[in-house]
Amino acid sequence: MDERIPDSKAPAIARGAAILRLLARSDEPLPLQRIARELGLVPSTCLHVLRALVTEELATVDGSKRYALGPGLLTFANAWLRRDRFAQGAQPEIERLAARFDVTAMGVAITGLDHIIVVATAQGAQNLQLSAQVGSRFPALLSATGRCIAAFGNHEPAELERRFRRLRWDNPPSYGDWMAQVAATRDHGYAVDDGNYIAGVTVIAAPAWRAPGPPTHALVALGLENSMRRVGIEDVGRATAQAAQAVSGQLGGL
Repeated sequence: MDERIPDSKAPAIARGAAILRLLARSDEPLPLQRIARELGLVPSTCLHVLRALVTEELATVDGSKRYALGPGLLTFANAWLRRDRFAQGAQPEIERLAARFDVTAMGVAITGLDHIIVVATAQGAQNLQLSAQVGSRFPALLSATGRCIAAFGNHEPAELERRFRRLRWDNPPSYGDWMAQVAATRDHGYAVDDGNYIAGVTVIAAPAWRAPGPPTHALVALGLENSMRRVGIEDVGRATAQAAQAVSGQLGGL
């Protein structure tokens, strides 16, 4: 779980955010020394930040001095979800996609070339479910959404290649194949990851815009490869693109 803290003009905030992300990724409370080691912090500095987070109810500490996320985070998360126009507009669209094609559907926010964050989810009725929780964060260029970001983001090719080389896939495509898929995404309006990111899983994504420029969001549909082929990958792709266009229209991005 090694994740060093980048340089920041507000280091205290950067440290606090890094600690919260680390606690969010952990399935169990973490001791001070583990947190400091993972983030490359001096233990005394790490303790100072942790105490502030506990005071603000953003973190908790138990009797064995192990730290976990605090309930105060829910106040911010719920307020954001209530007010975010994309999350509100995407929810009925992804629910229709999930019901129509019996897939898992998501709405994600794009934070440049760094990450995508799940902000809305919907499940189909299939017995075997693929799921991602609201708040889950993934590298931006990974899977089908990454092809959308590369296709419509006007990013420098050298920067795209540098970041592509750092991605982890179950079945990694070559950079040449990936770029060909990026071009196809630009032509079709949606992207397909057929078992590259997760073996046996097909992921389809279409970009959405809040404003002119690079896409700010995306709608995503995913399911087992056999199930997606049965319902029709092209049909799911076109429906996902249409839903993303509808959300973009609500946001004023198209």
